[in-house]
Formats: sequence, structure tokens, C-alpha cells
Amino acid sequence: MARLSGRIAVVTGAAGGIGRAVAAGLAREGAAVVVVARSQARAQAAMADIRTRVPAAQLEPLACDLSLQSSIRSAMAELGTRHDRVDVLVNTAGVFRKERHETAEGLELTFATNVMSYFLVTGLLLDALKKGATAAMPSRIVNIASKYGNVQLPFDDLQTATGKYSFLRSTPPTMLARVLLTQEFAERLRGTGVVANAVHPGLVRSTGLLQDVGGPFRWITNTLGKTAERAADTPLWLATSPEAAAVTGKLWAKRKQLPTPGMGSDPEARQRLWEACTRLAGTDFA
Repeated sequence: MARLSGRIAVVTGAAGGIGRAVAAGLAREGAAVVVVARSQARAQAAMADIRTRVPAAQLEPLACDLSLQSSIRSAMAELGTRHDRVDVLVNTAGVFRKERHETAEGLELTFATNVMSYFLVTGLLLDALKKGATAAMPSRIVNIASKYGNVQLPFDDLQTATGKYSFLRSTPPTMLARVLLTQEFAERLRGTGVVANAVHPGLVRSTGLLQDVGGPFRWITNTLGKTAERAADTPLWLATSPEAAAVTGKLWAKRKQLPTPGMGSDPEARQRLWEACTRLAGTDFA
């Protein structure tokens, strides 16, 4: 029997790249996969592609603009009418933007998508994830993040509103923020049967992520990066394997734990970020 037979999995950013590869892998393991994409058409296209590799895949679309909190709330509410529990949540959505943009809700687009969507989607699904957990099989949260080097979170300017904007200024702090949010969710979920981990997949070639950026960075990524299927190995391992069932709050690459230096090991920074997200969302997932 497939490892995830009878289980419900939700994958954000599943229209392409590593998200689509993760969705395919979870379907191959027998899960019923909710394919979250910006539009119904993009979700349906991803599902058609997944079925070319996993003909028996159990898939359903969920349209959600992850840059908008109103869309996230609406989509998660719809999901709740379909399923009373969730067993696996994999957050893969992300953007790199060459220029600064604000959403219709007034948030900077990169921060809204790369950080707030992870906070809000996960928070809104906490009850469903807890319902999915059993003694034999914990529920899993897996967040795609990145090694963040010496990056610091600029708490006085989280949305890059001052100074010259660039994706090199705006995006790396959001990867640190994902690690910190993963740690905070892990702490808050201890004893509930839900574990949360983050993954550094490395460079992934031929995705739409760098479409707006172009230039040498895109060329290097598409030349040296791994395939989405290879990049999906560790997220799938964290989402499905018995070996990863008891581990929580860690950053991983190639199925091995990575250190979280600097601010990534600072509980005060983690709490400050949580409070900032709570204010921006108007919701505290206590």
C-alpha cells in the first residue's frame, strides 16, 4: 500500500517548479493532493501534467492568490468545506521581483508572498493539521526556504519601503523569515502531533521563479541548478518518511540538518517576526 494512502496533502505554489514536483511525489505516495495555484486554469494545467507521470493521481484544484490575505482566507475556508483535516502541508510559493510592487492590500509583494502567505496559510490550517495527526503518523508542515548567509531581518523596514529596492535586498531576508516562522510554529505545536521543518533546496533550474529578474543570476540558476524533481527529494522525505516523523523546527538540505546561524538561532528575533506577522494579518494563532 502507498505510504500516504487515505491522507490529505496541500501544496502551495504547485503550478510549476518544485511545487509541482512535490505534488506529483505526494500523489505517487497515494495522497489526495490539493493543488494550490494562482488561478483555476493554472491548477488544472499542473494537474494534467502530474497525471502524465502519475496516471492514478488523486488531485483537486484550489485557486488562491498567495499575495493577498483576502484570497488566502477565502481559499482556506473553501478547503475547510471539502476536508475536515489536513495531513501534509508543503508551502513552496515564492517570488523574486526586480522592482518594488505593492498588493491591492498595501503590502510589498515579495514580503506578502514569501512570508505572510506562509504565516497565514499555515495558521489557518492548524486545526485541520491537528485533526490529521495520529500517534503513528504525525501531520507534517514543510516550508521551502533557503540558507540565508549573514542576512539580518530589518525589523524597521520589513517591506523594503526605504532606500533603493532590489531583489537582492528584499528576497534573502524573507528566506530567513521562513526559517524563523518554521521554528516558531514548531515550538507552538509541540505535543500536538504536528511537526514543522524548513528545506534549502538549492538552485532549481527552469522554473518561473526568476522570470522577472533575468540577467546573470537567472543564467547561473538555469545552468547549474538541479531539476525540480531532484530538488523535491528532501521536502518529500520530510513530508512522508518515518525517519522524519519526530523531528521539528529544523532546516534541512539533502536529508541532513543545516545550522541556522546568526539571527536564525535567536528566539527574540523569532518572536519579533511573529508579532509583526500577527499585526499585518490582524490574527494571532495562539
